Order: sequence, then structure tokens, then C-alpha cells
Amino acid sequence: MERLSELFSWMLNRVLWRSDPFEWGGARQPRNMEEKALEVYDLIRTIRDPEKPNTLEELEVVTESCVEVQEIGEEDCLVIIRFTPTVPHCSLATLIGLCLRVKLQRCLPFKHKLEIYISEGTHSTEEDINKQINDKERVAAAMENPNLREIVEQCVIEPD
Repeated sequence: MERLSELFSWMLNRVLWRSDPFEWGGARQPRNMEEKALEVYDLIRTIRDPEKPNTLEELEVVTESCVEVQEIGEEDCLVIIRFTPTVPHCSLATLIGLCLRVKLQRCLPFKHKLEIYISEGTHSTEEDINKQINDKERVAAAMENPNLREIVEQCVIEPD
């Protein structure tokens, strides 16, 4: 119900914003980035935790405020995700980061550069994990492992 209320509020704001004849040019850009951030959040919130039957949203590993989208060119955006593992020694934080990356690479409808980080101070090895999940070669190697790929697929599959 709360999500429906948020969606209605967002739609109402969008309609009102477009109907204001005094907002031109520069005011549109931040709104567009906010819309893209919501679009990113809608994609990642349904990712399943590798250990639990819950989504990352339900476990508060990801929230709307953890997504930031910045314009870096005419058509390109920088998408920054900062997720929070459930415990500071979470052994699956790297796998969660991999799931976030795979889902967004597959599903984002706009050109983007993707950076994924563990929220500062929320994991005992955050620096090492941040390097791993932002290294294209390591990500590609991980996805070549059939067992790991199967786990990622189970986590990112859309619910019915």
C-alpha cells in the first residue's frame, strides 16, 4: 500500500511539474535524473538475497536513497549504488554486488556507466569487495563459473 501511495505521489508530481509553464530547461534535468534513479531502484529492489527468501529491499540492503544517477554526457549517465550488507562480516556481499551489476547491465534501458560500492563503514572488507565488484575482468571471470552464474540467475530472476 505504501509503494502504491509513493507511485501515485510520483505520478501526481510528474503531471503537475509538466503542467507548470514557468519551469524550463535546467529544471528538467534534475527531474530526469531523479526518474532514472527511481527506475534503477525499481530494478534492484526485487533482487533476492542469496541466503534468505527475502528481497534486498525487504532486508534494507538497498533503499531509494542508495541510488544516485548523474549525467556524464549527452546520453550517458553514471549510476552509483551504495548497498548495505545485513552484517559487517557478510560473506555474500561480493555476490550481492555481482547480482546488482548483472541485473542492471541486463535491464537498464539507457546508456550508463555503473559503479557499485558497499556503504562506507558497513563491512569489514569493504575496500577489497568494492574493487572486485567494479573490476570488469573479475566480474566476467565470475560469470564464467557455472555454479556462481546459477546462483546469480536465481537471485536476479523477476518474481511472478
